[in-house]
Amino acid sequence: MHIRKAVLSAIALLGAGAAVAASTGVTAARPGATTAAAVPASVSTSASTSASGWQRVGNDIKSGISGLAVTSRSGGTYRALIALDNKRPGENRIARLTYGTGGSAHATGVRPLEWRGGAEPIDLEALEAVPGTSDEYLAVASRGLVYHLKSTEDGKAVEVRDLSPLPAIGQGDNFESFTLVSQHGRTAAVWADRGDGAGRPATLYAAPLSFNEYGESTFGAVTKAVYRAPYPTGAVRHASDLTVTDSGRLLVASASDQGDDGPFASAVSDAGSVQLDRSGRVRLRVAKHPEVLRKFTDHKVEAVDCVPGSGVAVLGTDDENAGGAVTTARVCD
Repeated sequence: MHIRKAVLSAIALLGAGAAVAASTGVTAARPGATTAAAVPASVSTSASTSASGWQRVGNDIKSGISGLAVTSRSGGTYRALIALDNKRPGENRIARLTYGTGGSAHATGVRPLEWRGGAEPIDLEALEAVPGTSDEYLAVASRGLVYHLKSTEDGKAVEVRDLSPLPAIGQGDNFESFTLVSQHGRTAAVWADRGDGAGRPATLYAAPLSFNEYGESTFGAVTKAVYRAPYPTGAVRHASDLTVTDSGRLLVASASDQGDDGPFASAVSDAGSVQLDRSGRVRLRVAKHPEVLRKFTDHKVEAVDCVPGSGVAVLGTDDENAGGAVTTARVCD
């Protein structure tokens, strides 16, 4: 039996402790579909717009957005896949988001998807589209498990193609950030431990990434760098998500979380750059003095994704008991 198939459900159920104990070479098989639990009704299918431009897309702790991958844009309407960091069996893990701006705001809503092909993840925190595909994604759980997902033909579910741990997981790492960079026909992954206040900065990681015909992922040599957010301060998660612009600028979202009822504060900063050369080598540079591009009050930004060719990012929040919200910001120029 292929070793990936033997460990798929075991690793997912045990969490990153098992993922770290296994090596980075122990990942999941090409799994068959399993029946997903019913999706709870707590995920909002309607939205309300605040004076600050945020549109609320969930109203409780089960509907916050912890990761986001834009799939298409048509005029003022964006479509995306979103991750939700729910932990109990049967709670929604992934959904389709339609986000309408301006006169299209009425179109905003969330449609939950089924999770098939493996055990439901615990604490899914990041989501990214796989370059060169229209229906494949990588999702990352907080302890470092990477799920390679594929949308079903009917668009009602995602299936797990592969499951593997991130490489070079450090002691105490808690991951909320992950993105993919495609340059010169090569792909690299960039991710981060979120850090914790003044005592623990974020650790940024970058590595070449490739896939075989079964969707199994292989990470190359890992580069690391330390990152401290210029804003907010106090109970800050230095890296709550990250994205890379068309030109290779590294943007990092940071957030202050003082409890399930807030108060929250967030920012997106120009944190450096990521470059991938023709040989596949990754160059990660962190700015000595990151520039704050936008600040957000009363929201905990945990998802940011630049829309290629637009200069615009779609941002999502996990505002705990207040649910989730989305907006756009021109930070990707």
